[in-house]
Amino acid sequence: MIHEHLRSLTTKLTTACLVLSSLGDVWAAKTPNPAESYTTTTPIKHLVVIFQENVSFDHYFGTYPYANNPASQPAFHADPKTPRVNNLLSSGLLTENPNSVQPFRLDRAQAVTCDQNHNYGPEQKSFNLGAMDKFPEFVGQGTSVAFPCADFGKGAGIVMGYYDGNTVTALWNYAQHYAMSDNSFGTQFGPSTPGAVNMISGNTAGAIVSSGNPAGNIAGGASSGAIIGDPRPTGDDCNPTGKTYVSFPAGTTNVGDLLNTANFTWGWFQGGFRATSVSGGVATCAAASVGLAGSTADYIPHHEPFQYYPETANLHHLPPSAPAAIGTSDQAKHQYDLQDFFTALSAGQQPAVSFLKAKAAFDGHPGYSDPLDEQEFLVNTINKIQTSPFWRDTAIIIAYDDSDGWYDHVMDPIINQSQVSDDFLTGPSLCGGNTASTTQGRCGYGPRLPLLVISPFARQNYVDHQITDQSSILRFVEDNWSLGRIGNGSTDEKAGTLDGLFDFTSGRIASKLLLDPVTGLVTPR
Repeated sequence: MIHEHLRSLTTKLTTACLVLSSLGDVWAAKTPNPAESYTTTTPIKHLVVIFQENVSFDHYFGTYPYANNPASQPAFHADPKTPRVNNLLSSGLLTENPNSVQPFRLDRAQAVTCDQNHNYGPEQKSFNLGAMDKFPEFVGQGTSVAFPCADFGKGAGIVMGYYDGNTVTALWNYAQHYAMSDNSFGTQFGPSTPGAVNMISGNTAGAIVSSGNPAGNIAGGASSGAIIGDPRPTGDDCNPTGKTYVSFPAGTTNVGDLLNTANFTWGWFQGGFRATSVSGGVATCAAASVGLAGSTADYIPHHEPFQYYPETANLHHLPPSAPAAIGTSDQAKHQYDLQDFFTALSAGQQPAVSFLKAKAAFDGHPGYSDPLDEQEFLVNTINKIQTSPFWRDTAIIIAYDDSDGWYDHVMDPIINQSQVSDDFLTGPSLCGGNTASTTQGRCGYGPRLPLLVISPFARQNYVDHQITDQSSILRFVEDNWSLGRIGNGSTDEKAGTLDGLFDFTSGRIASKLLLDPVTGLVTPR
């Protein structure tokens, strides 16, 4: 019996060794990932930017790291060594606030809320010359007959609501384990399109209206100029009808052009980008998903910034010519469906630079998405990256396109002055007083936004206070892969760096943090 037992054990061990050997052969047989051989100025060989929607810093981190912890909700208990954060608690503005409605906690059961006014001019008005005390009056939006939504009896005062670690639990856990900024801003005021365009080019100026009404979309209502609204990209097959359509002139540079010139792998991966049908060469993007807020179309054209530029636009939503072509230059022009990122990841071909945009139901945008569906997307995505072979040299940035108008108590530094009829920051038609400013319609920085870095090289349980903006992400790409600057007025020249969020010298490596996508809590190992 002993001999039989030993023989059985030996057979099992031999089989296990063969399986492990086989798995090693599978990885060894895969085509080498070219991004691993690119020269970089840091140990980061892969950057993944998860670009979410419509959250101010105080809306998600207003009481960080202190959560209310009601019974039956995911509990959050902070490390006692958590550094100080510039939020509603530290500023004393949680209970003695100059706005007409005091800030209040939104419960986990109140994840679905009304969308707030986040337009260029009203956002500036809500700042009230830096007093930061007119949010309900100018950007607060409660339920109405025309737009029924959940305001929980607060009306326009819903804009003062914030979540804590019992709802945005995963983000608070990521902040505890890795690094975040409490001093990062939108590059300019306004909604989604300016934020996305600034992140990839640092410049919204020079857009040309092809059809529709420029008012509210282009600064000063001109037919060309800086984007301040949400016009759709000219020629995108999946555009809605009856909107304003704009594009940038040929030769206008974005970070994709810099990466293409260097022949580096990259891609923008957006939920719902793949056509559900094609007729006469024209694509239809009809995929939809259901979240807590209901069903909504997956693809939103004005969230896809590369579609505004002729050199990087994939207007007919052509798929990559083959899975192996993901990240390289082919008919897709580096514009992909979100699933293509995971296809490349599982094939061992994670691009050097990847921008991820969730399906709309999971992007966090109030009105049609929510923080709990957003958490599910974030955690599932980050877990997959952390359990891949490329986690060892990857940095994940979680960033946001705009604040949605949600209250934040911090006034931005005025880096780009502007004097157009849409401006109201320092007076009617004023954002600063420099009449010689060449940044008309680009008033900024805009509202303060969350920014987190998740990486083996991220500082741990760290809060960075250096001033950064959306184009700081662009600058990191330019610097890490030695691409040079975009020029032509891009804010990459003046953007603060993300260096303070990383530790490349001490030898301390942050471990993986695998979370539960529903609760946001750390999964047992």
